[in-house]
Amino acid sequence: MKDLISNFSEQIAEALDTIDGLNLNAPKTEIHNVVITGLGGSGIGGTLVADLVAATATVPVVVNKDYMLPGFVGKNTLVIACSYSGNTEETLSATKHALKSGAEVACITSGGELYQIAKGGGLNVITMRGGNPPRSMFAYSFAFLCYYMEFYGIAKLTVQKDLEAAVRLINAEEADTLVEAERMSSHLKGHIPVVYAVNGNLGIAARWRQQFNENAKMLSWEAAVPEMNHNELVGWEGGSNKYAAIFLRNETDFNRNQKRIEINKSIIGQKTNQVLELWSKGNSPIERALYLVHFGDWVSYYLSEINQVDIMDIKSIDLLKSELSKLPV
Repeated sequence: MKDLISNFSEQIAEALDTIDGLNLNAPKTEIHNVVITGLGGSGIGGTLVADLVAATATVPVVVNKDYMLPGFVGKNTLVIACSYSGNTEETLSATKHALKSGAEVACITSGGELYQIAKGGGLNVITMRGGNPPRSMFAYSFAFLCYYMEFYGIAKLTVQKDLEAAVRLINAEEADTLVEAERMSSHLKGHIPVVYAVNGNLGIAARWRQQFNENAKMLSWEAAVPEMNHNELVGWEGGSNKYAAIFLRNETDFNRNQKRIEINKSIIGQKTNQVLELWSKGNSPIERALYLVHFGDWVSYYLSEINQVDIMDIKSIDLLKSELSKLPV
C-alpha cells in the first residue's frame, strides 16, 4: 500500500494517458440528469465529482450507492457505473436496472462482469489496470469521472489541464506532505477522528474516513459545515479527549463558513485537546481535492503503522461477501 500511495501522481499521469487515447461514442439522446453509481473505494470518486461539479453542472448529478436506482432514471439519464473489480454486486444490479430503463450507460472498471456488459452492449467504458485494492485506485476513477463530466457536457471543467497541474503540485509538495501527514497521525493516535469540511467538499472528508476505516482499522465519521452547526455541534457537549476534530479547509470556502469553522474550533476545543486543520493547496478545485485526498491517504498509512495493523487486511468485508454469496442475487 505504501508504494501505491507513493505512486499517486503517477496514477494521475497514467489516467491522463488513458484519456488522451479515448474514442468514446456520443450520447444517443439529450441528457437531463446524471446518476453515478458505485460503492466503497470504487464509488468515492463519484461522491467527490458530484460535489465538484455542483456549481457548474447544467443538469442534476446525484450519487447512488445501492442495488436500485432512483425512480426518475430513464432514457434521458446518464448512468455512470463505477466498479474497480467489475463484480460489485450492488453496482451490477444498478447497471442492469439502468439498461432496462433505457438510460445512457457509461462504465469505469478494470474488468469483470461490468466490462463484459459494457463491451457486449457497445457502451462507453474506460478501463484501468487491475489487481489492487479499489481504494488505492482512486486517482483513476476520479480522473475518468471528471472526464465523463466534460465529455458529456455536464459541467464546465478543464480536466486535462487541471490534472496535469495536480501532478506537478503533488510532486512538488510530497516531501512536506510526508512530514506533515506523519505529524498529524501522531496527534490522532488513540483518538476517534471526526472529519469536517464545508458543504461541497464533504466527499473529501468521506474519503478520509474511509481510509481511516480500511487502512488504519479505526472508527471515524465525517460531517459538513454548516449542517453540523445545527445538530452535531451540540453533541460535542458530550465530547472528550477520546475524539479528535479535523477541519479540511480551502481559501475559497465561503466566508461565512470560514467564520463558522473558527467558532467551531473554539467550542470543540473546550472538549478535546486535539483540534486539527489542514489547508488545501492548488489553483483549481481538482488540484485542491487531489491534494487533500493524497494527504489523507498518507495520514491513514502512518496511523496503520502506529496501530500496528495490516493495512491490506479487509477480512470483515471478505466475510460479509462470503456470507452473501450463499444467497441468490
